[in-house]
Amino acid sequence: MKFVSWNVNGLRAVMQKGFDAFIKETSPDFLALQETKMQEHQKEFAFAGYHEYWYSAERKGYSGTLVYAKQEPLSVIRGLQRGDHPEEGRVIALEYPDFYFVDTYSPNSQEELARLDYRMAFENDFREFLKELDGRKPVILCGDLNVAHEEIDIKNPKQNARNAGFTIEERTKFTELLESGFTDSFRYTHPDVVKYSWWSYRFNARQNNAGWRIDYFVVSDRIRNKIKKAEIWNDVFGSDHCPVMLEIDI
Repeated sequence: MKFVSWNVNGLRAVMQKGFDAFIKETSPDFLALQETKMQEHQKEFAFAGYHEYWYSAERKGYSGTLVYAKQEPLSVIRGLQRGDHPEEGRVIALEYPDFYFVDTYSPNSQEELARLDYRMAFENDFREFLKELDGRKPVILCGDLNVAHEEIDIKNPKQNARNAGFTIEERTKFTELLESGFTDSFRYTHPDVVKYSWWSYRFNARQNNAGWRIDYFVVSDRIRNKIKKAEIWNDVFGSDHCPVMLEIDI
């Protein structure tokens, strides 16, 4: 099966930049989007052969996740089902006979780490949510997790040490997630490859490849041997992020 994940930074905006051609060309079994920035009723498009599962934020023009799936799920879970979290459309999970597929847009800790405390609470509840799912069947998690895990995952680690997305607090939470029974598929298959999935719109960052790897496919440890490919498609444009891809036999 082929899974693709992409933070599109506004679905209506990326629709003007060849998004429909991208879907036709890549034809994934599952396409998970983050930061859709719209409500389902606002859409003026559909893609043949795909079922749509939306989780939009209450606040219009903000956040949101969406999964296009060729196969209908057994059930759909929206939100973490625990903790006190605003309706920001950040986590949607689809249940299938042999696995759960989870699409996530993790909250940004923001400038001066104004939202770091909330981010930590989200991370704790998110990890427990994933562990609960993993107790039933394997999990395939994807999305913009808003953290560069190791120094290899960011162009300028020392300069960013206390910036949102590369604090020791956020990096430690990602380590805790992996240690609770999950595998970072790209780093598992490419231990030493330097490749990024997000670039600031400032300072010609993408042109200079001054990026961060913050978009992931993470899978339950017990299915990591089924991974065939894990790639970052940094030649695909249309957003400040590029898509990431997982092929897995499941």
